[in-house]
Amino acid sequence: MFADHINYRVCYGDTDQMGYMYYGNYARIYEIARTEALRKIGYKYKKMEEEGIMMPVYENYTKYLLPALYDDLLTIKVSIKTLPSFRCVFDYEIFNESGKLLNIGQTTLVFSRIADGKLCRPPQYLMELLGKYFE
Repeated sequence: MFADHINYRVCYGDTDQMGYMYYGNYARIYEIARTEALRKIGYKYKKMEEEGIMMPVYENYTKYLLPALYDDLLTIKVSIKTLPSFRCVFDYEIFNESGKLLNIGQTTLVFSRIADGKLCRPPQYLMELLGKYFE
């Protein structure tokens, strides 16, 4: 299983009138977490797109347990529990500084060719980078 985490500070622009992180921002936080986690192992979305493959979101699930508040330092844990094929499923847990679980989520992304939109297998270099976490 691949797992990593990033930290994110809730800024004023992330919040609604109640001082809670606006619900629509969780999908953005998921994107930041998965992109940065993969970047840490040497995988860059930009390189993949330059090679003609994109990863659109196919499904997104979010469960709000407690609100993230303005100025909270969040820890976003991201994991891939099964080696990708045509799809890659990312799981998320978001914690505040006190260690309270605030949110859980999951996104499923698919690999598709930019030229025609058809599903394809993941790039070989991604499989090599992730493979060691599944041995």
